[in-house]
Amino acid sequence: MKSHTFALLIPFAVLVACSRAEAPPPPAAPAAPATAVVEAAPANAATVLAGSSGSSVAGALQLTASSAGVTLAGEISGLAPSTEHGFHMHEIGDCSAPDAKSAGDHFNPAHAEHGGPTAAARHLGDIPNIQSDATGRVAINATIAGATLRDGGPSDLVGRAVIVHAKRDDYTTQPSGDSGDRIACGVIR
Repeated sequence: MKSHTFALLIPFAVLVACSRAEAPPPPAAPAAPATAVVEAAPANAATVLAGSSGSSVAGALQLTASSAGVTLAGEISGLAPSTEHGFHMHEIGDCSAPDAKSAGDHFNPAHAEHGGPTAAARHLGDIPNIQSDATGRVAINATIAGATLRDGGPSDLVGRAVIVHAKRDDYTTQPSGDSGDRIACGVIR
């Protein structure tokens, strides 16, 4: 009988051994979500220029910030054909005066001397002169190194004014380059 009991115990031992198979491992902890690197969209602004001092000059400009500064792109029309004009950022975003003098002086947060756009000492608002074509239009594509948009810092152009002058800026005469009347003005928004 002992041999029969032993014979019956063998299948039982196999059954018990099989039932003791390793339990599946606990579920893994959820992986941390992947962090995507998202670059902030560049800051943008715009301005619409309207004639001042009795001129019919008009235009629209888009402003885009980058690591190089702020780029202005757009078109201005209504200028005398084939003429050169001073083109500046002014400190106050107010074009309400008929002569646009409500826009204040050139934008100059560093309190520097007036100079050409590539001079070591210059107003931040000193932009290259613009040259109209035979139809009185000019395409604008200029970058203001050191300027910013929408950061609230001292070099932020939002809330400032863009001015087109009647004459070319000589980049020498203080404080504004002897560029004459303000013939167009637009507030940067």
